[in-house]
Amino acid sequence: MIGPDGSQLGIKTVPEALSLARSLDLDLVEVAPMANPPVCRIMDYGKFRYEESQRAKESRKKATHISIKEVKFRPKIGQGDFDTKVRHIIDFLNEGHKVKVTLQFRGREMAHPELGAKVLNGVAEQVGSLAKIEASPRLDGRNMTMVMAPDKKAPTKKPSGSPQTKPEMGSDASDADEAAASDSAE
Repeated sequence: MIGPDGSQLGIKTVPEALSLARSLDLDLVEVAPMANPPVCRIMDYGKFRYEESQRAKESRKKATHISIKEVKFRPKIGQGDFDTKVRHIIDFLNEGHKVKVTLQFRGREMAHPELGAKVLNGVAEQVGSLAKIEASPRLDGRNMTMVMAPDKKAPTKKPSGSPQTKPEMGSDASDADEAAASDSAE
């Protein structure tokens, strides 16, 4: 038998252990029923169950949940739409989601699957090192699919004040300053 403070109390009979637990206003809990003799512990069982549920809740919070997002393309997609969808893919990958890229063929488009492969290869090229291709492009009926997963080596989150925007603004301002200086020199 183990006491409420974790100390060994020795081998006791069941009625004796129960009366000891009741005198301390705690519960007698069997922790190792298969041991010889069975091991029991004096504890507050309600508090024990609550702490156990809190530990389980905390471990679920730390677990990463990966979901699969799907982005659909067509073989004759325009450049603007293509760029927008690739930006969505990059956002999904930065959030840690897997992305299923689907290219849908209709009618006579099925005669040219190389056009679909070209679009999907363009997606993979644009995304670059942000993702690794988990399932390469393959034709399933009228759809060509590819699955991309976020690459662990790549940075997962972009900082809110991205460094790319600041130098561009500064370079525009310096270009304007240089133009003003050359105008005043003339």
